Amino acid sequence: MSTAIYENELVSELRPRASHVSSHGSSDEKDEKAAYMHAEEMEEEVLELPDPSKPFPREPDEMEETHQLTLRALFVGCCLGAVVGASNIYLGLKTGFTFGPQSIFGFAILKPLSRALPESGLLGRVLGGPFGPKENCTVQSAATAAGGLGILFVSAIPAFYRLNLLSHLPKDDIGKLIALTACAGFFGVFFVIPLRKYYIVKQKLTFPTPTATAFTIRALHNGRTGAVAARKKSLALLISFTICFVFKVMTGYAPGVLFDWHIGWTLYRIGFSSIIALDNYGWWIEFTPAFFGAGMLSGLNASWSFLFGCVLSWGIIAPSLVKNGLAFGESISDDFPLVSYQGLSFTDPSQYITAPSPRYWLLWPGVLMMLLYSFSDLAMSSGEAIQSMRRAGFSFDVRSWFRRGDKPQDPDWVDEDLSPKEDRVPTAWWVTGLTISVIMCVAILATLFHMNVGEAILSLILGFFFSFIGVQSSGTTDINPVTTVAKASQLIFGGIGKASGLTQSTAQIMNLTAGVVASGSAGQASDMTGDLKTGYLLRAKPKNQFIAQLVGAVVAIFLNTGLFILFTTASPCILYPPADGQCTYAGPSINAWSAVAIAVSSPKLPIPPSSGYTAIALGIVAVLTVVVKHLWLPKKYWIFLPNWNAVGLAFVGAQTYYAIAMAAGSVFNYFWARRNPRSYDMYMFAVAAGLLAGEGIGGVFQALLAVAKADGSLFGTSIGCPGFSFCG
Repeated sequence: MSTAIYENELVSELRPRASHVSSHGSSDEKDEKAAYMHAEEMEEEVLELPDPSKPFPREPDEMEETHQLTLRALFVGCCLGAVVGASNIYLGLKTGFTFGPQSIFGFAILKPLSRALPESGLLGRVLGGPFGPKENCTVQSAATAAGGLGILFVSAIPAFYRLNLLSHLPKDDIGKLIALTACAGFFGVFFVIPLRKYYIVKQKLTFPTPTATAFTIRALHNGRTGAVAARKKSLALLISFTICFVFKVMTGYAPGVLFDWHIGWTLYRIGFSSIIALDNYGWWIEFTPAFFGAGMLSGLNASWSFLFGCVLSWGIIAPSLVKNGLAFGESISDDFPLVSYQGLSFTDPSQYITAPSPRYWLLWPGVLMMLLYSFSDLAMSSGEAIQSMRRAGFSFDVRSWFRRGDKPQDPDWVDEDLSPKEDRVPTAWWVTGLTISVIMCVAILATLFHMNVGEAILSLILGFFFSFIGVQSSGTTDINPVTTVAKASQLIFGGIGKASGLTQSTAQIMNLTAGVVASGSAGQASDMTGDLKTGYLLRAKPKNQFIAQLVGAVVAIFLNTGLFILFTTASPCILYPPADGQCTYAGPSINAWSAVAIAVSSPKLPIPPSSGYTAIALGIVAVLTVVVKHLWLPKKYWIFLPNWNAVGLAFVGAQTYYAIAMAAGSVFNYFWARRNPRSYDMYMFAVAAGLLAGEGIGGVFQALLAVAKADGSLFGTSIGCPGFSFCG
């Protein structure tokens, strides 16, 4: 879609020019007709998009990129990965959502730099020279790897601290955190190469987002037209990023005025006493640019499914539970009728069953919905997947998946990989790296996390298996269910812990450790396979991308650990939420991982019976929805069925205001695309990326201010905040 709009601009420029030449240069009707016909032919030619299963054909005037793997590309890619990683940890701690980098970032930085600096001399060789699509692909690969693994620090790793399984402060566990992150990061990088060979070369999966990224990069570097479009996109990105960054920092000093509008509290203060229930159940408006942008990117179905889940859970079920005495809140003010229904921790373990909070009660239906929806969707898609595997010449001889292209065993064998052999990753590289990473992982898990060799290897095998699920799903539907599906590792290791007779704390450590390795390595591999698809289309060297991914993975290990320590130092409630459950960072993914770890390691499942029955009922509805969708409903109507992953996420979290913001963003996007598709295709991704990154980096800056004792909690105002507490 992005390429089409750039090429439409070229056509729209040709037509007026042809008309101008014919009317002013000659009165011959033939010339005018010929000029117009030429524009029509150009339209047909430029709008003919390449086959997304094969590398893009060479352009007649395409520049020859002699240096695709450069220091500047690696440096800028890792810096962009830092921006994306920071944004993802900020957003993930708030709602569990994370988003990947956009290729426009690298172009906006390196294209002007390549023109401003000389091409000769030492400085020119290091920082200057032409900047082309293949080097842009290197930037993208390094950024994805460097910004990856953030999902671990908004889910499983904080769960260790919620359950008091590590030291009190993350800075005291920095060695363990780096080692555990390295297990997930490096193992995921090294088995990307066989995934590339199987899913990109043999199966020729579409990979919608990576393919769109390739088209975008191709269009940005497409001569004069691409340069014009790139300047417009870069300016839109810069403006949206700057405005959101400044706005986010300012909100830290007046959150009740600029950021959170507690309508229920305000109406209560002027006499509408019963309306305070809006605030008690978490219904207020938050002017969050990031989640407005998230709604723009997620679309109507996911965003409105999220809002539907919030209405169902916090608008219908939670008030009904409280009214019928099935769930209980806790008063948080002696002066005002403010009640918290978001508590998750209880001093008495029996309270998990006898006196749960609405948030704890809703947790189990949410988790089961997400698990059953993901697995049933994968099961219903397996028939198509198996057919495509057979069409691709799938063999159950696993050795054939890894066989080098220059050593065919069959005389009729044809090398389907269209990348030159000298540009591919040598088998010795990734096999050696994979072997070393397995040995390293087993050693780390055995010495630091008390897992035996068999358990450590099983966690790696699960990561490899989950990566196949993630790549297959994202390659066909653009949805990566790895973070949800990987919770299956908790169920597996929960059974192992009980069979081994481990103490509850030891079983929980093993459970979460295995989950980190399995989900982290699978998520990293899935993301990087998408980048290799982008590179395959752009004819970038896989060898260069592999090196960029390795460099990015090294950065990701230290970067994400440092960011996690920064955020938790600034906001300790991330790890140790207060009794009322009120914290700037709700951490829904942390809650889900903690709850599952507790459940599978407990002698008796700590689930209220009514919650369990509701979970089973909603899980069955989710499965039936998937079956109906795949068997009887045409694909064009799938958008009208709820996405039960998003619905389940609303149950697991308690952030109705994020759902409202995302729904608003998706509606804005819908009407923008209908009213002005040209402007939409040009600016939408740049604006959305700026909104996400601006608030994310603003949140990082706020954390730095908190550490420096210069944040809004000390120098701001609490006007508009419920009970005159400092909100935000």
